[in-house]
Amino acid sequence: METSHESVLLQEAVVHLNIKPTDTVVDATIGGAGHFSAMLEHLDARGTLIGFDADGDAIERGKAALADISTRTRVEFAHDNFRNIIPVLDGLSIPTIDKALFDLGWSSFHLSSGRGFSFKASEPLLMTYGEPEQGKTAADLVNSAPEETLADIFFTYGEERFARPIARSIVRARKQATILTTDDLVAAVLAGTPVWYHHRKLHPATKVFQALRIAVNDELGALREGLGGAMERLSIGGRIAVITFHSIEDRIVKTMFRDAAHAGHGVLITRKPIIPSSREATRNPRARSAKLRIFEAARMATPASKVSIRSNNIYSYL
Repeated sequence: METSHESVLLQEAVVHLNIKPTDTVVDATIGGAGHFSAMLEHLDARGTLIGFDADGDAIERGKAALADISTRTRVEFAHDNFRNIIPVLDGLSIPTIDKALFDLGWSSFHLSSGRGFSFKASEPLLMTYGEPEQGKTAADLVNSAPEETLADIFFTYGEERFARPIARSIVRARKQATILTTDDLVAAVLAGTPVWYHHRKLHPATKVFQALRIAVNDELGALREGLGGAMERLSIGGRIAVITFHSIEDRIVKTMFRDAAHAGHGVLITRKPIIPSSREATRNPRARSAKLRIFEAARMATPASKVSIRSNNIYSYL
């Protein structure tokens, strides 16, 4: 099982953020701590770096990276989802930020976390980044959601062409026995798809696992809230960089940046997204779908409460 992580678009993101030694910087997703370490190296004793992650293991990786770097920079760790950026900053008495990076790719470490992110191992079907809340795991979702809701999740978040028959197969399977492991879910997916679909390069359960991960963690709602909060607290001339790996995420980022620019709150540094070089894409296949967008504030942005941050949390039906 893979236990290393290579940060995507690392140099491009750090260069375009244009970090100054005195900046207050937010790393919204510490993950493997690659971007975290690179940004820290640009700050001096007058700067501040705040690292967020809902995964406690990622926080520990950030602390380990900090121990390897000789620095006097103020460093704060927030074991929290970046959607809570405003209350966390308030708790740290930090009114504004100068730079922020959101890397929306999930760390390779999650594959070996034992939480059910990978269909290559038999694991409990959790798919939560932090400690699982009662009733909020992937197993809870697939065993309780109506067939139509499951189909909508698979189609919307995974763009799965067999969303409806897979949802039907899951409902049929859970009547026989509760779906508790990744193997149980894979078996239901295989039962709901044609045989020819099982022999392609892409595993037939790939899109279903992706969709469930997004739904269970309300990743799109968190993105809207977190990015809205960062834009609200961004200082004049401050920059936000977002690296997306999914078309839905990219549309959200593109729309929020565009709307802020049209309202006169800033400018788009990247008219078109920056994508990995062919060399990086070859070396790291996970980088192939990555897109980097940068926004720079011209004046204080619209308060997050006035930004469209409608949540797509699928648990709203419960």
